[in-house]
Amino acid sequence: MRPLWPFLILAASLLPMSVVYCATFLPLHRAFPLNHTLGLDQLRARDSVRHARLLQSFVGGVVDFSVQGSPDPYLVGLYFTKVKLGSPPREFTVQIDTGSDVLWVTCSSCRNCPQSSALGIQLNYFDTTSSSTAGLVPCSHPICTSEIQTAATQCSPQSNQCIYSFQYGDGSGTTGYYVADTFYFDAVLGKSSIANSSAVIVFGCSTFQSGDLTKTEKAVDGIFGFGQGGLSVVSQLSSHGITPRVFSHCLKGEGSGGGILVLGEILEPGIVYSPLVPSQSHYNLNLQSIAVNGQLLSIDPAAFATSNDRGTIVDSGTTLAYLVEEAYNPFVSAVTATVQPSVTPTIYKGNQCYLVSNSVSEVFPPVSLNFAGGASMLLKPQEYLINLGPSQNGAPLWCIGFQKAQAGLSILGDLVLKDKIFVYDLAHQRIGWANYDCSLSVTVSVTSSKDFINAGQWSVSSSSRDMLLKLLPPSIMALLMHILALMSLQIL
Repeated sequence: MRPLWPFLILAASLLPMSVVYCATFLPLHRAFPLNHTLGLDQLRARDSVRHARLLQSFVGGVVDFSVQGSPDPYLVGLYFTKVKLGSPPREFTVQIDTGSDVLWVTCSSCRNCPQSSALGIQLNYFDTTSSSTAGLVPCSHPICTSEIQTAATQCSPQSNQCIYSFQYGDGSGTTGYYVADTFYFDAVLGKSSIANSSAVIVFGCSTFQSGDLTKTEKAVDGIFGFGQGGLSVVSQLSSHGITPRVFSHCLKGEGSGGGILVLGEILEPGIVYSPLVPSQSHYNLNLQSIAVNGQLLSIDPAAFATSNDRGTIVDSGTTLAYLVEEAYNPFVSAVTATVQPSVTPTIYKGNQCYLVSNSVSEVFPPVSLNFAGGASMLLKPQEYLINLGPSQNGAPLWCIGFQKAQAGLSILGDLVLKDKIFVYDLAHQRIGWANYDCSLSVTVSVTSSKDFINAGQWSVSSSSRDMLLKLLPPSIMALLMHILALMSLQIL
């Protein structure tokens, strides 16, 4: 293959001074509405399955990647999106997973894999022989030999293929091999202009699945890992210079849910950031204190300290929120003391609940979760309470949505993540958030100099196209995309 450096020098000489990235957008769907009438016990059951499959610190070469699920399709609560792979491209429905790194889809040769899905989606299967651009990843590839190798990755000497085997805490798992093929996405190249783009990435092709992954109740085509590892799509596209090493989401909390998922940085003036705890498998934040109605609770900060099985993580795959006992008890007591005698406290199925005749916004206090770096997450009552509908006497029954963590891990799930922009800035090892109406469009950065475009509303005006032409001529962009594709192919 001809060396690429002459082309790179030419392209670099023609580029503006600021680095231009492609922001990639994926439509986000939810399996069931967040504001529903399901009981807290059902939601806890769904979350307990999820937590059994959270990525753990590995011992003896086993990594437990986070995969959400539940036997009941109405309790799955997963977010999923569609990706296109191969030539010609085929569309796959994949579960969004911030706790694992690898994108994998079901192979056409998969044994014991679901044939249908109760989620109302058509299952598809990836066939390497039907894609003209597919290439099997050999044992000599860096993912089998270098620092980006995972504990679940190994070499098959018989076939000279790089293979994987992921085993999950609930007994399910998947085995397969790695493939390098074309990944298609909508790249925003300038102000409000979207181009059909592609890049060669490495992903998994699952040939065997077991446990809950075989259940039709929650079957999808695969898992889309958004972890911090080198094999995540975010990391791969970033290494090719196509997108920045950051992704963002905004999860709708009303109606049928859904929202926005962006491979890029959503910009919003109100975003505050807190640093990630280093060297952790999850997205761990340093929670320092909790305030109810402006009053700090008496909680030993050591209760939130991060260790092998303790800390505070952000997990969009968890429906509720969980606090360690040392924080949960003071939190519930403070909320109850604040609302009495305006409401009637009651215990319902073991949960602290309240009979509320007025608007909860008028009665219940604001709550503040305070993190390292001076970043606070302000919660409205609807972001720590669950409405279970009318009680026997007709009064609305609201219950504390925060649950007592069975282990030492506090988890911020959909209950508090909804109706907020969340930015996972991996380049600067921080997470940011801001309250937002996720049914609206968002502003996304596409350059290092913070030039931005509007996302969420995809129509492109002629004036926007003119602005794009001024930003980067099409001939140069075409050349760059071609070079990036060639660079990607060199990994095989």
